[in-house]
Amino acid sequence: MAKQDEGGTGGGATGTGTQVLEKVREKTDKPKMYKVMFHNDDYTTMEFVVSVLMTIFHHSEASAFKIMMHVHTNGVGVAGVYTKEVAETKVAQTTQLARKNDYPLEVTIEPVDS
Repeated sequence: MAKQDEGGTGGGATGTGTQVLEKVREKTDKPKMYKVMFHNDDYTTMEFVVSVLMTIFHHSEASAFKIMMHVHTNGVGVAGVYTKEVAETKVAQTTQLARKNDYPLEVTIEPVDS
């Protein structure tokens, strides 16, 4: 938003036309975050889950193994926390890869409690 400063040097003379610019910053909200949840089943191999966690979710082998074991023993586990669009994309990529390899792996998203 700009304001015009009409300065003058006495009667009848025109101003210099200088402008003062004001920056208005709008506060943006942080996007809502979503957990990508892996669900245990009796058919998807542990090796496949570790592989997916490493390739799609970029976990180290040790981290992927730890998450996989958590899912295996507890029935469900968090692969990562992302914005909604990223979480949905990772779910779609994981599901597509699982089906391609004939696994029924279930991957869902749920909002992070604020």
